[in-house]
Amino acid sequence: MAANPQETQALTFRRYKDGDAKPVRWQDQIFQASWSHKCPTYIQSTPPCQGSCPSGEDIRGWLQVVRQTEKPPQGVPWQEYAWRRLTEANPFPSVMGRVCPAPCETGCNRNEVEDHVGINSVEHFLGDYANANKLAFRKPEKSTGKKVAVLGGGPAGLSCAYQLALKGHAVTIFDDHEHLGGMMRYGIPGFRTPRDILDAEIQRILDLGVETRLKCRVGTDVSMEQIRKDFDAVFLGMGAQGGRPLPVADSQAPNVVTATSFLKAFNDGRLRHVGKRVVVVGGGDTSIDVATVARRLGHIENAKPTDFEQAIAGYMAHDVAHVSAAQGAEVTLTSVFGVDKMQANRHEIEQAAAEGIDIRGGWAPVGVVKGADGRATALRVAQCEAKFVGGRLQIDMKPGTEQDIPADLIVSAIGQSVDFTGLEEFDNGKGAVAADRNYRVAGKDGVFAGGDVIRPHLLTTAIGHGSIAAEGIDRFLRGEDLEKRPKIDVHQFDLVRKMHEKGLQVEEAKEPMWGTCDSKAAVHNYDNRSDRHIITHKELFLGHFGFTPRVKRNFITLTKETALGNFEERLGALDEKQAIEEAKRCMSCGLCFECDNCVVYCPQTAVFKVKKNQSTTGRYVDTDYDKCIGCHICRDVCPTGYIQMGLGE
Repeated sequence: MAANPQETQALTFRRYKDGDAKPVRWQDQIFQASWSHKCPTYIQSTPPCQGSCPSGEDIRGWLQVVRQTEKPPQGVPWQEYAWRRLTEANPFPSVMGRVCPAPCETGCNRNEVEDHVGINSVEHFLGDYANANKLAFRKPEKSTGKKVAVLGGGPAGLSCAYQLALKGHAVTIFDDHEHLGGMMRYGIPGFRTPRDILDAEIQRILDLGVETRLKCRVGTDVSMEQIRKDFDAVFLGMGAQGGRPLPVADSQAPNVVTATSFLKAFNDGRLRHVGKRVVVVGGGDTSIDVATVARRLGHIENAKPTDFEQAIAGYMAHDVAHVSAAQGAEVTLTSVFGVDKMQANRHEIEQAAAEGIDIRGGWAPVGVVKGADGRATALRVAQCEAKFVGGRLQIDMKPGTEQDIPADLIVSAIGQSVDFTGLEEFDNGKGAVAADRNYRVAGKDGVFAGGDVIRPHLLTTAIGHGSIAAEGIDRFLRGEDLEKRPKIDVHQFDLVRKMHEKGLQVEEAKEPMWGTCDSKAAVHNYDNRSDRHIITHKELFLGHFGFTPRVKRNFITLTKETALGNFEERLGALDEKQAIEEAKRCMSCGLCFECDNCVVYCPQTAVFKVKKNQSTTGRYVDTDYDKCIGCHICRDVCPTGYIQMGLGE
């Protein structure tokens, strides 16, 4: 019986391709010395994990530290060093290690071998280590005397405040909520972001000297004019905490609510139960959060049918929930996309289905069915096909497929909107703020923006916006021109820094150094192309990497019965041994990880190790070009694609 292709594909490196009729010596497949006169050059590239990370983490870098390939400075534990490298871009590793949908893992080249590296799980470990060991960010040595107002204490605002504080600027965060965190607190349920974890990572930022003015909304409680007088620059990070109603008739019924209002009511403690039948419209992570919360809350038989909608509106709490036994709610989640194409994290979709949530892909809302009392009794849906055309969502309905899904509560999780009350001057007419690649607001001197006010997206996207905006604000405050951002705008391995950490002298180096063999600034012909090139699996030697199963975090899978009333965290962290083991699966795409293949296989002994007292990460091997014959064997056996044949072009 022929094997299932899905079971055999992409398991490990394949020596033979489908259709090959006769064996070929592996040496002949790798060593083709006749077709190049060029010599090796050492090219640092960006791995796809980093290229896919919206917050711009140097993922390869901190994984190298965890796997013990890159050594920390003397006296610094590797766990702390890895955490500090990670938090140069993202100050929330413990939170994001839990809730980020991990586009970095989707892009991981290890998927071509067997399975992606569990980047999130290692990040989770490092974040929890920092919390357990009470690690703190290092305060700047001196203050610049400049003051920046950050409007909004969500991921974008906190990220921007963090980066600005590290640069020595005085930062004040204005937020109209009682607590900081934005959607991390008021959007994501606590069983996914434990509040003690979130509070610890926020407090670490505040400990840098960041001030706060809570329950204070700029635009109403204090004017923008006053902010401009009191501060040297402003960052707009208010978020998009208003929900989008369903774009169908009768969506204004009292028991048709938005996801943001639903989750805020739950996280505030007002919402204690829901109706017996709940329908959620969406397909992203927020819709999954709503559906799983509804399953856990359940319904109360003797409660008034209007209780939960009044709680969502902010009017009352549900004492009845304390004295009545909750029963399971029937929760249905509909998406215009098929289940396999939903935007939510695949893992979360699977867990939601295991909890008894009925997930229906390929259905679009077409109307709300109302009863005599004006409340919704069902959501009318129709089968559809959805796709993006020119960046815009196109939904084609299938006539004659309409059906009604009975509902006591309908939740719209189809997007978010920005509240510009008092800040109308920043509305670009499309419900967002217009900004350039430095996140400088068009036509507003000294005003920058980031996060959902630009485009509702992931939490990690907002963190990245805040970080880049902080760089722009810093240059603005220093009276410097804002430089053009690089094509690949993420944090990268810094060879010069590594050399300084080891006490090595660095000669002046000007980029690029491509095409030379004389420079001793780093290694012969070292060229950092990280700002413009993402290395693909086709540039690697995958045969070096054997099948190694991913070390997975422990995850408590709930059932329809056990989910009711269960608000405990389901995701366990890796231990230290497991974190190291998983980090070792990283292929270090685009940067040397000291495997010695090039040294062992070079027939001319042209490639050699740099002397120990002169070597460091990224400066491990060198080439004697007097011996090199351009056979490119070193390039072919380099697992990471770090060696390319460029010298001589």
